[in-house]
Amino acid sequence: MRILLDENIPVDFAAELQGHDVSTVVGLGWSGVLNGELMRWARECCDVFVTLDRNIEFQQNISALPFGVIVVRAMSNRMIHLRPLVAAILLAVSAAKPGQLQKVDS
Repeated sequence: MRILLDENIPVDFAAELQGHDVSTVVGLGWSGVLNGELMRWARECCDVFVTLDRNIEFQQNISALPFGVIVVRAMSNRMIHLRPLVAAILLAVSAAKPGQLQKVDS
């Protein structure tokens, strides 16, 4: 599965999602790109977009996207708060469907 991590998720977190082709917004040089434009660019490179942005579902038309969106609701974007959610994120990735949003809670 091709996963794109939003810029609000540490680049190091990509290594936690083993077994998948993980890219990061930062690694692609897309830092600072607004969500609307980012969603257009992501169409070409991911099957699943993972973010900490809890407002994305209200700002974007998720149902029109050709990839799934996973919103991680962690205490912070620090690795200490994200690592315990790896199993739940991987489960959400395996169930992801285009145009659907899933939430992973801490």
